[in-house]
Amino acid sequence: MNISNDILKTRADIAGLSIFSALKKHPLVHSLDAMLEGLSRVSSADGPLGADLRSDGSPPEAAVLGLIRDWADFMEILMRPLAMKSTLRNQTGSFYSQIYFLTITDDNPFTRRLEIWDAMDPDQLSSTLYTLAKSDLSRLGRIAAIDLSGLGIHLAGLLEKAGLGENASHIKDAARLMGSTGSALSSIPADLFPKDADWGNSLPKLAAYIRSRGAGELGLYSVFSWAASVTAIPAAALRPVLNPDPISLADLSGYEDQRSMVTANTLRFLEGRAANNLLLYGDRGTGKSATVKAVCNEYARRGLRLIEVRKGNLPELPAILDTLASRSLRFIIFIDDLSFESTDDSFTGLKALLEGCVESRPDNVVVYATSNRRHLVKERLSDRPSSAEAADTGDIRAFDTMQEQFSLADRFGITVVYTAPSQEEYLQIATFIGQQRGILGTGEAEILRFRDNALRWERWFNGRSPRTAVQYVDWVAGGAGFPWEG
Repeated sequence: MNISNDILKTRADIAGLSIFSALKKHPLVHSLDAMLEGLSRVSSADGPLGADLRSDGSPPEAAVLGLIRDWADFMEILMRPLAMKSTLRNQTGSFYSQIYFLTITDDNPFTRRLEIWDAMDPDQLSSTLYTLAKSDLSRLGRIAAIDLSGLGIHLAGLLEKAGLGENASHIKDAARLMGSTGSALSSIPADLFPKDADWGNSLPKLAAYIRSRGAGELGLYSVFSWAASVTAIPAAALRPVLNPDPISLADLSGYEDQRSMVTANTLRFLEGRAANNLLLYGDRGTGKSATVKAVCNEYARRGLRLIEVRKGNLPELPAILDTLASRSLRFIIFIDDLSFESTDDSFTGLKALLEGCVESRPDNVVVYATSNRRHLVKERLSDRPSSAEAADTGDIRAFDTMQEQFSLADRFGITVVYTAPSQEEYLQIATFIGQQRGILGTGEAEILRFRDNALRWERWFNGRSPRTAVQYVDWVAGGAGFPWEG
């Protein structure tokens, strides 16, 4: 193996990335480049690459310590996915698999255009952008296939020359385990970039994948939250939820009419037909939020994404819309437990988004909100002014002001009402959940005892609701007795 030539080629591939240039700054690629730079100075006794070698062919002390440090930094970054508790834990520590993952999830102008490839002029398939992207993919494929095992063994040999046999032995042991290509995330096609093939030839496959899933993190995750932006780039505030609630429609019981309305509206939205903004209103714990999350989980593979926006971030709605409008996917802006103490900037911004602002809501965005308040704004008896009070305050349109507070809920196209369940409905929900989890059989006596304890539970604690039913089943699943049995 001509190690000097291999190092030079790999560094040239890293330096030459253009469309995927952001990957050069990724810690994994950056640390590899730093390690290769150190090795390049001591890898050959001929010419400038061997300038740092001593007369006996061993590297000087500073170079030795630098090589060990660069190797350790690279290995630490390479192993990070194995320690993550998120979805990324499915990814192996293989360098090949991580470059695979970084490539397929990179968010750049080219991958953004791939999202809407069908709408582009076919002649652009041979554009400069396409050619540069294909070249970058070829480079990334070669970078991913670098012989890290050979590099590690070569480094160990240099350390042995410097009298650091024990360090060399550790590096050799690690290097021997680095030959596997591993696998990418389970949600990413394993055959998109075939092993030992030119990744550039897989560009049509990449285009098809991104068209169906979206570019960057939008192609990998289905649930996001919006955080206050700390940069001038609005997209920087869109954060993936690494461990979203996995609830599905099959997990829910009762409220079939309400769920069918939410599902029907969502399907219309996905199909590009006219769809409404939804307000899910009703008693606490009745499954309003669960319904929204379950529907989004159901249709995530069809390009539906959930963006949770907290009330405090509602003034940033224009930036949120700017971020989402240019994407090909479809987004539900989800505002959970929406209510206002008074009409403020957040109230005004949301009202303008729903209806009446100069800038229309993008076709690929709808708003789903949940609330325990029918009119969303907290109403006090003192908010209903008398004629005398209006005269005292100078507010000659006091009743109009009150109506302004109530108008926000009316701007949602559909209000889906969730009321507290009856006793029988509550028991049916608890029984359904218990049997679904496998902790409740079908015997009549067992079911009767289960239902009796469910009634005691709701009287002791939070009243009848699907949430209370879940809490009761959670307790039963834990195997402990009940407070009333003490």
